[in-house]
Amino acid sequence: MSKRLIVLFAGVLALAIVAGCGSSDDSTDTDTTSVDVTITKEQLIAQGDAICKQGNEEIEEGFESYAEENGIPKNQEPSDEQGVEIVETVLVPNLKTQAELIRGLGAPEGDEEQVEELLDSLDEAVETAEDDPEALFNEDTDPFGDVNQQAQDYGFSECGEE
Repeated sequence: MSKRLIVLFAGVLALAIVAGCGSSDDSTDTDTTSVDVTITKEQLIAQGDAICKQGNEEIEEGFESYAEENGIPKNQEPSDEQGVEIVETVLVPNLKTQAELIRGLGAPEGDEEQVEELLDSLDEAVETAEDDPEALFNEDTDPFGDVNQQAQDYGFSECGEE
C-alpha cells in the first residue's frame, strides 16, 4: 500500500467519524428528570475534527507499526495481502471507534437528517471495506469517496480529508 493509500485511509477514517454523528434515544432510564443536551454545528465540527485528527494519527501509527513488524521498508508498498490485513486490523477498527465517538456527540437541531445520511453512508462504506478490503486500493472503487465528500460539504476539515 502506498502512502497515498494510507492518506486515503486516514481521510476515510476521518470522514467516517463525522458520518457517525447522530443521536440514538434508546434510553430506558426511569428517572423523571431528563436533560436534553444539544450540540451546535460548530461544536460538532470542532469536536468531530478533533476525533478525526486523532484517529488519522492512530491509523498512521498503526500502519507504521505494521510495516515495521512485517519488515516493510518505508519506501516500499506492502503486498496486496498485507494491504488487506492493514485494512482489517488497522483501518476498519479505527473507523468504527471514530464513528462511535462522533455518534456520541449527537446532531445539531435541524441537521439530524443530514447527519443521519452521513452515518448511513459511513456504515455502508465500513461494511464494504470489511467485505472487500481491496476495494480501497482503487480510487474508482473506494467506498469512502461519497462519505468523504458529504463530510467536507457539511463543513468538516479533518473528517473527510483525502
